[in-house]
Amino acid sequence: MQVFGDRSSGNCYKIELFCSILKIDHDWMDIDVLAGDTHKAFFRKLNPNGKIPFVTLHDGNTLAESNAILGFLAEGTPWVPPSGIKRAKTYEWLFFKQYSHEPFIAVSRFIQYYQKMSAERFAEYKECHVHGAHALNVMEHNLAKHGFFGGNDPSIADIALFAYTHVADQGGFELQKYPAITRWIDNMKSLSVDTHRSRNVLIEFT
Repeated sequence: MQVFGDRSSGNCYKIELFCSILKIDHDWMDIDVLAGDTHKAFFRKLNPNGKIPFVTLHDGNTLAESNAILGFLAEGTPWVPPSGIKRAKTYEWLFFKQYSHEPFIAVSRFIQYYQKMSAERFAEYKECHVHGAHALNVMEHNLAKHGFFGGNDPSIADIALFAYTHVADQGGFELQKYPAITRWIDNMKSLSVDTHRSRNVLIEFT
């Protein structure tokens, strides 16, 4: 399997982390987003949508979208329930991450940490903080009752949410206000202790 990605992208980081946890052999193909690699002909021929992460499989099939890739890699493992309400709940949290979490947590971090709080995006930053705090409160409420987002066992929903949540402080969110989230972050780090690395380069391209 080949994984096309930029290690500075959180969505690519999820795939690299999960492959490492599951010990999935793969070749990492560096795609430099800032250099415009996703717009170049060689990559658009592979993925006309021009997005990463993107994987090519041994049988010639390809797959894009980070959460779809997580779901594929997790098939047949404990990281995705086989059927029923537990599986549906896992995907519920994946959609939550996509629409209620990442657009605010990741963008806040990008504006503060990488753009050094640019004046032209300050109003957007404040708006992101309102919605981002709401997302963290929703997560805190769940984690106060359950160890993970799939219940008592980790799932691909945890992998998806971990990528940006554990560095949310770099976007101005005070994670110490969320004891259940900080406990969950520590638990996730312990699961991936051999593969976890500093996410100082983790950014969201907008």
